[in-house]
Amino acid sequence: MLNELYTAQGESLNGTPWEIYPRPQMKRNSYINLNGIWELTVEEWAETFSIRVPFCPESPLSEVSRHFPEGSVLSYKRNFSLPEGFNKGRVLLHVGAADQIAEVFVNRKPVGRHEGGYTAFTLDITDALEDDNLLEVRCTDDLRDLSMPYGKQTMRRGGMWYTPVSGIWQSVWLESVPTRYIENLRIENRGYGVHISTYPAMNGRVLVENLGEYPLEDGKVMIKPQNPHLWTPDDPYLYSFRIITEEDEVESYFAIRTIETKVINGIPRLCLNGKPYFFHGLLDQGYWPDGIYTPAAPECYAQDILAMKKLGFNTLRKHIKIEAEEFYYQCDRLGMIVFQDMVNNGNYSFIRDTAIPTVRIQKLSDKHMHRDTKARESFLKAMEQTVAQLGNHPCILYWTIFNEGWGQFDSDNVYQKLRALDDTRIIDTTSGWFRRKNSDVESLHIYFGPWNQIRPCKKPLILSEFGGYAYLVKEHIFNPNNAYGYKTCKSQEEFQSQILALYQNKVIPAVKKGLCGAICTQVSDVEDEINGFLTYDRKVCKADEKAMTELSAQLQAELTRACL
Repeated sequence: MLNELYTAQGESLNGTPWEIYPRPQMKRNSYINLNGIWELTVEEWAETFSIRVPFCPESPLSEVSRHFPEGSVLSYKRNFSLPEGFNKGRVLLHVGAADQIAEVFVNRKPVGRHEGGYTAFTLDITDALEDDNLLEVRCTDDLRDLSMPYGKQTMRRGGMWYTPVSGIWQSVWLESVPTRYIENLRIENRGYGVHISTYPAMNGRVLVENLGEYPLEDGKVMIKPQNPHLWTPDDPYLYSFRIITEEDEVESYFAIRTIETKVINGIPRLCLNGKPYFFHGLLDQGYWPDGIYTPAAPECYAQDILAMKKLGFNTLRKHIKIEAEEFYYQCDRLGMIVFQDMVNNGNYSFIRDTAIPTVRIQKLSDKHMHRDTKARESFLKAMEQTVAQLGNHPCILYWTIFNEGWGQFDSDNVYQKLRALDDTRIIDTTSGWFRRKNSDVESLHIYFGPWNQIRPCKKPLILSEFGGYAYLVKEHIFNPNNAYGYKTCKSQEEFQSQILALYQNKVIPAVKKGLCGAICTQVSDVEDEINGFLTYDRKVCKADEKAMTELSAQLQAELTRACL
């Protein structure tokens, strides 16, 4: 019997959820939130449900708590009308994410379709509008088709595989724009400045707080302050700016920071703003007991980020999931570096992807792995969408393409494709194993040893997964019959001492050998997994704040000594 756990925000949830403006990097003064109670019908069922959007039907917060058979068509419906004067020329419908295929109708007229359960989409619904409107979003989700990205969802949850989600799981909202409007911004860090582009290209002005006014010419502007205030986790300074064109105006922000590799004392090091930096991080899977893929409230993101900063961590590896933009905004604002994974697709094989690599057979060619053309095209399309959606966030310093061989194919070529999309960040092509030639780092997973894999090499070394030590906190466990972890501790004191011993005996000594970052598993317990620093409901922290912040200082001090 599974326990139904709630976060504090889930316990107190009432009214319309997620009412904040959902796109903090491109704000307009036009916004209607469509979250709240919708009507849900499933074609194969006679029953109609009331569902609370943006929570998936599998979650308790949706008030449905049911997973429908694979391939079911979930039809979401709600009515809306526009306030007088809202329409400035065009009306756009935004959906943060809907798993997996979404078809949208306004007043029974088709207005668009989107494939991919992790990326946002926007539709111009102006021509379908009436005084009173019926909005329908028809979602089809089928985990039997592994060609589309699915992350850690599985039809039979357990262990390190989790409850599946379907349908809408991020905010739905309306926006009105002028006839000629800025569709997208691209903000690129270039040295100690930023290059900003508008799409489509427009002329206008860019007003940067504390810097002044810059001309926007043919949709482009370069901003390079004389004495830039650099972004770091300890000082996450953001520059606010406005773009004003003849018809449109948007607000945004940027940060100035650099990420690069330098060879210091003969060893390659990752450097933040030109200085060696140790990326002391945690695996962050983005699961919640009450909302599954969606936290009960936006402040849950900031709560997690601040809790990890209090423990001395400066990096989160967002593991094969894309969050709502609010997560990345809070990382930008609060100072948390993000290593962002692409979301995997393709079939998983325990023998190929786990058993063989665990015994260190990790150099198999991936040219002919996952040869399905549809799956390969789907992954590449999702990768392109991910970079377009998240690429403006300064907190993201590092992309991970493939994790532990899941869906991995032709990785040297995929690296080149990602490098063409974004040449400003570090790329970890194969996190864990099945390493090929093209990658900016050597990326290792060590749960069971041996640790002699960490030795000086020609690329910066990242321990992109390790640890996974388990401690069960009674009254805060999802599955009391099947706790999962890699080393079980019987008390909070043992958990803390084992974590410290792991870092002091294994991680810190590896810094002088070239280790540039270490990602411990993980932020919180997730379903059967009890190897988090927080319990699944986020109500108990298993680690001691003072001991962990001292550990963080030891790591940075060891890096400083190694680079003298």
